[in-house]
Amino acid sequence: MTVESPDLDGRPAATLGRNHTVRSGTVIYGGVRAGDNLTTGHGALIREDTTLGDDVLVGTNAVIDGSATVGSRVSIQTGAYVPPGTTIGDDVFIGPGAVLTNDPFPVRTEGPLRGPTLEDHVSIGANATVLPGVRVGRGAFVAAGAVVTEDVPPRTLAVGVPATHRPLPAPLAKDNRIG
Repeated sequence: MTVESPDLDGRPAATLGRNHTVRSGTVIYGGVRAGDNLTTGHGALIREDTTLGDDVLVGTNAVIDGSATVGSRVSIQTGAYVPPGTTIGDDVFIGPGAVLTNDPFPVRTEGPLRGPTLEDHVSIGANATVLPGVRVGRGAFVAAGAVVTEDVPPRTLAVGVPATHRPLPAPLAKDNRIG
């Protein structure tokens, strides 16, 4: 585990709340602020200026690439990627290998980076991709492998490539209970 204190750019040391479990190989940059009960898998990376609420899991080899805001009771599973500028609400699940993006035209043009917004109680399935600036509404469910190119209304299922919207099936029409 590495916690920069302070980091090379002069940011203050990372601040971790009570009862944290940070596993080997994890790197937490200066300027990170985490609430109580942060848990990481092995080799997780949490970059500078990220804020994490209480009861957050950052899984093995998951990356929060800085300047992100993560709510409470959030589970970011193994190998997930969260880019700068992302906002994640409370009670959110991000499945293994899911990728959130923030660059609408990589390498081709200069422009503002805009991470997605995941509102409260969102579930993102394994290996799903959410494109820059997309808002996933409260209680929405993104199916495994979906590629989300446009906003997902609250309590909607997004499925396919590119994702289309369907009514949320009854068994999924409830709030997440993480933790």
